[in-house]
Amino acid sequence: MVGDVSILITGGAGFIGSHTVLVLLENGYDIIVLDNLVNAWKDDSEQIPEVLQRVERLTGKKITFYQVDLCDQDALSDVFNKHKIDCVIHFAALKAVGESCQEPLKYYSNNVTGSITLLKVMKEKNVTKLVFSSSSTVYGNPEYLPICEKHPTGRSCTNPYGKSKYFVEEILRDLVTSDKAMNVISLRYFNPVGAHCSGEIGEDPTGAPNNLMPYVAQVAIGRRKELLVFGNDYDTPDGTGVRDYIHIMDLAEGHVVALENILQTSSVHRFNVFNLGTGRGYSVLEVRISKTKVNLCCIL
Repeated sequence: MVGDVSILITGGAGFIGSHTVLVLLENGYDIIVLDNLVNAWKDDSEQIPEVLQRVERLTGKKITFYQVDLCDQDALSDVFNKHKIDCVIHFAALKAVGESCQEPLKYYSNNVTGSITLLKVMKEKNVTKLVFSSSSTVYGNPEYLPICEKHPTGRSCTNPYGKSKYFVEEILRDLVTSDKAMNVISLRYFNPVGAHCSGEIGEDPTGAPNNLMPYVAQVAIGRRKELLVFGNDYDTPDGTGVRDYIHIMDLAEGHVVALENILQTSSVHRFNVFNLGTGRGYSVLEVRISKTKVNLCCIL
């Protein structure tokens, strides 16, 4: 059954996408990857980006890859015309919080318009199952802790990136309400970190890191001179900000579970959300002082 199931993964050359591609291949799924390579490197002489070449070597399996931007509806339709797609896992999005505040139109255009274009093509091609890569940023400033899936969303989003994820979730809710065949699972991540145990793939952004762990790792190997910690008066044990960090391989396995659930469910009127985190926070200083405390593999 699994070998006959074809999964389209948008943003599959990114940090979370590439690790999920690896795990899905190991579980026997047929994978088609689509990425515009905004945050992945590909040599002009190669057919697929470097990270997916490494995934192929690790799994011993070939990956079908298309360099396509989600906002290009014609190119996206061509991909759907070439394959019988059973489900889409939608990772493709810009994700730098700071940049989203500086260039909000860029984020709304890519994250929201790109998602709408994808949904239009899915509807046109009668693909009704979607796993959406969302974010805990949809909760905004927490009204209570720990945050559960019933926590209000959208009321206090603090940046355009988080708002873009919230807007897409609302669009998905409306689509599911209007189309009884649609089946959607939205996974709200906290803070993905780490790497595959081989060290062959991990988080190595093309520009300056926007997340703590790759910044710590780059300082540790001498690529960057220092790590600056902003804020020492938070209401936390050491005064620095606390975040819930989830290992990337655990996150990838979470997508396998979501995919199995959505494929086994008959086409009914459904929209489900799940948080993916550990429920245990670590402060900036804890992560800086001892990466092993959060059981991370940070090989760049």
